[in-house]
Amino acid sequence: MASSSGSGNSSGSTQLQNSGSEENLQLVMDQRKRKRMQSNRESARRSRMRKQKHLDDLMAQVTQLRKDNNQILTSINITTQHYMNIENENSILRAQIMELSQRLESLNEILNFINTSNGIFESDHHQGGINTISDGFMNPMSTIYLNQPIMASPAEMFQY
Repeated sequence: MASSSGSGNSSGSTQLQNSGSEENLQLVMDQRKRKRMQSNRESARRSRMRKQKHLDDLMAQVTQLRKDNNQILTSINITTQHYMNIENENSILRAQIMELSQRLESLNEILNFINTSNGIFESDHHQGGINTISDGFMNPMSTIYLNQPIMASPAEMFQY
């Protein structure tokens, strides 16, 4: 029996050693598992921080783009208003050109009438003795400048 109890002791101590090494192995495995979990948590935290930073950057970009868009719209509105003002001025100037052209045409017609009827008035003046038009006005020497057609350059038409 002594031999069997002796062999029992050796197998018991081996079992103790095995259970001790299994416990150590389990502790090492648990420690590795905790490290891996901690590492995963840190990685997840960094990932969330990167994601949040990216989201914040996108929100800042949206804000900046909206601001830029509003500035562009304001600029377009101002430019459109300037365009409309210039179009209105252009219409007024076109109407003034037409009016001045008609006046010029009328004045040239009057000059042509005076030039063609100058001899008639002088003969009437000498024949009837009634001074219908003053001698100074119908004198060819005083009307030398009146006998020329009136010319207007575009630059002169816009000075008021």
